[in-house]
Amino acid sequence: MKNTTMGSVGAGTPAQNQLPVKVRYCLYARKSTESEERQILSIDSQVKEMLQIAEREGLEIAEIRRESHSAKATGQRPVFNEIINDIRLGKFSGILTWAPDRLSRNAGDLGKLVDLMDEKLLIEIRTFGQRFSNSPNEKFLLMILGSQAKLENDNRGVNVRRGLRMRCEMGLRPGVAPTGYLNEKRTDRKCHAIIDPERAPIIKKMFEKVANEKWSGRKLYHWLKFEINFKSRGNKNIALSNIYIILQNPFYYGVFEYPEKSGNWYTGKHEPIITKEIFDKVQEHLKRDHIVRSEIKEFAFTKFIFCGSCESGVTAEEKYKKLKDGTTARYLYYGCTRSKNLHCKNGYIREEELIDQLVKVMDKIDINEIGMRHKFEEEVSRLMKFQKSFFADAKKFKPEKNIDLRSYAKYLLREGSVIEKRELLSCIKSKLILTQKVLTIQKK
Repeated sequence: MKNTTMGSVGAGTPAQNQLPVKVRYCLYARKSTESEERQILSIDSQVKEMLQIAEREGLEIAEIRRESHSAKATGQRPVFNEIINDIRLGKFSGILTWAPDRLSRNAGDLGKLVDLMDEKLLIEIRTFGQRFSNSPNEKFLLMILGSQAKLENDNRGVNVRRGLRMRCEMGLRPGVAPTGYLNEKRTDRKCHAIIDPERAPIIKKMFEKVANEKWSGRKLYHWLKFEINFKSRGNKNIALSNIYIILQNPFYYGVFEYPEKSGNWYTGKHEPIITKEIFDKVQEHLKRDHIVRSEIKEFAFTKFIFCGSCESGVTAEEKYKKLKDGTTARYLYYGCTRSKNLHCKNGYIREEELIDQLVKVMDKIDINEIGMRHKFEEEVSRLMKFQKSFFADAKKFKPEKNIDLRSYAKYLLREGSVIEKRELLSCIKSKLILTQKVLTIQKK
């Protein structure tokens, strides 16, 4: 395209005896308020219209930049930030865009544009029907239009929150209905939740089994997955964590909090699946279960080793034995949690044996694979300085043994604290598999 020379500072404004300035434009198109497919179409439409203006008026388009991010928050648009940096580097000195609100809907980004104009780095902004240059009146108009866009955004947010609050007061919970309910598809019944005839009876049984038969979440998980093959609306098995979320959701007995943890409670218009009495019994049982689980100690190697038979995690269990001399010996065993297979036959291994195998595994792992190499180096250096401080004549100090990073990792496994051992294993990228008391590594 042709180069343009600027003889005027804006539409309808006479030239102010300034020299012609060559302007290279960046065409910027943005859309973020619709679905992805419609955003792309809208961006292409903007580009097409602005290219026609550029050709008609002889504007030089240096680059075309597209973006699909909201302009509400300052500094959150990668492409816009690149344009600001490129203007400072002198790659172009003009912006061509569909409308002022494409550039900014917040005071921070708008201020950046005005600052660039004040510094004479940004010579002109052109939109479909307006020009803005380094003129007090035009900059003022640009700031008004940008502020108007921000006001529209703020008002839209206020209106949305007001609308959601009104729906809640009507007993309609916004968002996707929880498992056991379905969202009405009719537009005139938005936010209405109706009973899911396929899943609601199962959800009711879940609450009854916990309230009356004292089932645990894990027992429910096995019942849902292996006995009745229960599936969510997405045709997936429900995870154990989601089971606990369901059991603690008061929506099922007819009330809901919105937003969550806001303290704003509403009585729902939907049909309850359970009674409040059943719900309260479940919460009491979960509370006792939580107290028991909170008293469980944290062991060094849980959550980092997996069962080779059923791919469940590996847990730890303490055993105590009274000795002949009257003392009590403590033994620690690691074995399969059986979270994925209740009948898994993978055996248990003593912690001492597991540590011996982990030490051997260290010889097979590339030390660079361990993400805490930098910390290792710092700790080894600190240890060497500590040893050196015991010698009066520092020059005569010679360490008896060179401590390398692999040796330090082995030392942590044998002598480190539980926290240090867990930190070490969390940094190993390979997967640790335990099968019939044999530990192996598997590349992820």
